[in-house]
Amino acid sequence: MPEVRRDAERTRAELLAVATEVFAEDGYSGARVDEIAARTRTTKRMIYYYFGGKEGLYRAVLEEAYRGIREAERGIDVDHSDPVQAVRALAEVTFDHHVQHDAFIRLVAIENIHRGEFIRQIDGLREASKPAKDVLDEILQRGRAAGLFRDDVEAIDVHLVISAYCVFQVANRYTFGHLFDVDLAEPARRAHLRSVIGDVVVGWLTSPTA
Repeated sequence: MPEVRRDAERTRAELLAVATEVFAEDGYSGARVDEIAARTRTTKRMIYYYFGGKEGLYRAVLEEAYRGIREAERGIDVDHSDPVQAVRALAEVTFDHHVQHDAFIRLVAIENIHRGEFIRQIDGLREASKPAKDVLDEILQRGRAAGLFRDDVEAIDVHLVISAYCVFQVANRYTFGHLFDVDLAEPARRAHLRSVIGDVVVGWLTSPTA
């Protein structure tokens, strides 16, 4: 790869990393392109060159953040796993990704404040999310075929339950922690909470249909 191309890719990656921090900290409205440029080894002009401006940079940050969780989900080895273990692994991988990428949770919250205005402008992101549902569909189908899973739960139901639980660990860590005098980030408690979501999903899917 020519050195110029490598430099361009490094510059773009650095801009995305710093912009992720700034947008997560200050929101879309509060973030300043000047600050992002100052915190990188580049200039405001280069931000406009690579992304076309603040809005384009924000969309690129959102896209990168969502692709990160999708890649983690695709890493689950569905073909060679027991469906019960596979759905537990998916829940735990999602938990790990969320607690390790708190900026992602803040970005999602910010985008929802804007009622999804910018995510709708990102071509292909909905298609990129499809494999996440496909993985769950495959796990559920195999679990039903083996007589392990109930047949009245859809993949989107499972995805919603896992996401809601995992987002809560980050989004409400400080308020929940203060009100109930508990540290959700304490290692032993975090390990316990990680196992809980696996137990919840497996217990739900393997319970008799009402």
